Amino acid sequence: MFKSNVGGIDRILRIVIGAALIAGFFLNREGAWSWLYLLGIIPLVTGLLGTCPLYSLLGIKTCPMHRG
Repeated sequence: MFKSNVGGIDRILRIVIGAALIAGFFLNREGAWSWLYLLGIIPLVTGLLGTCPLYSLLGIKTCPMHRG
C-alpha cells in the first residue's frame, strides 16, 4: 500500500515516543493542555506502519535501500 520510508531506529523512536505521549495523556487527564498528549498517535502510527507522509512530501527516506 505505502512505500516504507522510515528506518529501524527511526521506527523504534517513533513507537516509544508515541506510546510515552499517549501514556502521559492517561496519567495527566486533568491538565488544561493534556489533550496535546494525544498527538502521540501520529508518531505511533507512522512507526507501526513504517511510512511517514511528511517524509514522502519532503523526499526523506531513513530506511536502507532494498536490493533485489
